Amino acid sequence: MAVVWFFLTLHKTPPRSHLCLLPFQDRIPWLCKLHDILLRDIASGQHVVLACSALKKMYRDILIRGQDGAPQKCGEPYQVKLFVVHLSGTFEVISGRLHKRKGHFMPPELLQSQLNTLEPPSAPENFIQISVDRTLSEITATIQEMLKVQ
Repeated sequence: MAVVWFFLTLHKTPPRSHLCLLPFQDRIPWLCKLHDILLRDIASGQHVVLACSALKKMYRDILIRGQDGAPQKCGEPYQVKLFVVHLSGTFEVISGRLHKRKGHFMPPELLQSQLNTLEPPSAPENFIQISVDRTLSEITATIQEMLKVQ
């Protein structure tokens, strides 16, 4: 039996202005909304891939547990089992790719601040780290293999 994974894309991104990081007070409700969407989809039996930047461990905790990041309460039927795919690369490689994008919401000028904010996943988080130096087909094949064992 094949497992179908749904790729969750958001048509509305969190509020922000050009060249401005999303303020903390705006980021938390957005992450909580993503948590609620993940819970809803899990409850309906779906497997979901969510693409977003959860640069800090606290943000990933909110995706798993909701607003307060507290452990699951007894009797709660569903929980988010988060598997993080951490794509890593040098500033030069990522910057070069950002500059080639047309019409993307992430301006290349914000890259350094994003890298400064990044808290790479670490144990006991459930994650893999993949270098962006690999080809797209190698990256996707690695992710697909890891999803089979999750």
